[in-house]
Amino acid sequence: MKLHVETSPELPMVTVLAGFRGGTVDDPQGKEGLSRVAVRMLRRGTKTRTAHQIEAEVDLLGADLGEHAGTTSSSVSMDVIRRSFDRAVGLLTEVIAEPSFDEAELGKLLREAEGELLEARNNDRGLAIKAFRRELFAGHPFGRRSSGTVATLRGITRQDVIDQIGRLMTRENLVLAFAGDVDPDTAARAAERIANALPSRPAPARQLPEPGQPRWRRLVFVDKPDRTQTQLFLGGLGTSARDDDHVPLLVASTVFGGTFSSRLMKEVRSKRGWSYGANSSLPVDVCREAFTVWTHPGAADAAACLALEIELLEAWRNKGVTARELAFAKRYLTRSQAFEVDTPAKRVQRKFVTDIFDLPADYYEGFLERVAATTPDDANRAIARRIDPDRLVVAITGTHAQIGEAVAKAIPNLEHVDVTPYDQE
Repeated sequence: MKLHVETSPELPMVTVLAGFRGGTVDDPQGKEGLSRVAVRMLRRGTKTRTAHQIEAEVDLLGADLGEHAGTTSSSVSMDVIRRSFDRAVGLLTEVIAEPSFDEAELGKLLREAEGELLEARNNDRGLAIKAFRRELFAGHPFGRRSSGTVATLRGITRQDVIDQIGRLMTRENLVLAFAGDVDPDTAARAAERIANALPSRPAPARQLPEPGQPRWRRLVFVDKPDRTQTQLFLGGLGTSARDDDHVPLLVASTVFGGTFSSRLMKEVRSKRGWSYGANSSLPVDVCREAFTVWTHPGAADAAACLALEIELLEAWRNKGVTARELAFAKRYLTRSQAFEVDTPAKRVQRKFVTDIFDLPADYYEGFLERVAATTPDDANRAIARRIDPDRLVVAITGTHAQIGEAVAKAIPNLEHVDVTPYDQE
């Protein structure tokens, strides 16, 4: 068990995070969606409380109880007023250590999950990013359908849920964090209480392979009728937090699309008005994640916007960033860090994430130092090494009959096009 505490008595509130290494990448083949269902079942009843009684207790405590199954981690969290802390810890312990996995509640949850799959078809941005990730990470666990499909959800049994929670939620696999009006001794006693309620067995080994770069330019068109607006993602593989060029690439990405005055925002929004939002992102996880560029141009501007973004990526790769641009990005990242640590919950979250994702121990603590040390040469070498505009994945949600041909023509040297109906599993 790992324990992190961030004490701050300014407000009589406490945040508790109970995290576990493992998430939707660990779903068995043919059981996609299992981890999300299993983690959500935790608040659907325990050995002594029904789902309704759990919710009533949460309300009585003035608390907020949440659960989440991510790609490589899962967690249960609670925010509670200080005077109810002990009772809240008891409830959280009961939820994660004594779930009943009631058959009727599981049936309701599986039906809800099916309904959510249908509802997700209304989210054009979600459709595009899922298509992007399935194409970019094809054959890798990151490319799997974390929410499952109707067929995989209907194949999930109560025993599947029990087995998945049994693999995931063990004492050795637990990371705990407490923030707010709680002292280290009180947090340690609460942590021991939670950990001792969990079974002791070896934590499952993480065996995620490194994903591979796309071999050529590929387009996935999510075809949806009557779209006047599109959602457009393009990119490729980025870096791992353990790569020596991770921070230089992050600083360079800030130049490209990380601020309101970035190259991407200036060219797409300020000069042409094609998309209200435009940004690039470089997240971290257990292994290498995606470098992604996002815009949402109108259908009539989608092809031109896409062509411009590819040109901007090529110029960024071929010419790099200037010293002036880099200096601005470094100031922005340095100053914005204040908003990343302005509450005890945010501060402890960084320690929590470090353990959950197996990040370098000084990933956050040494971040600003590495930003300050980044030179234009460092940034440009990182771009040249990691960004390959000739190996792009492009995903767009729109109406193919209206703009599909123009979008495909906007991608020079396009090798493959996949047109996918928006309601296809």
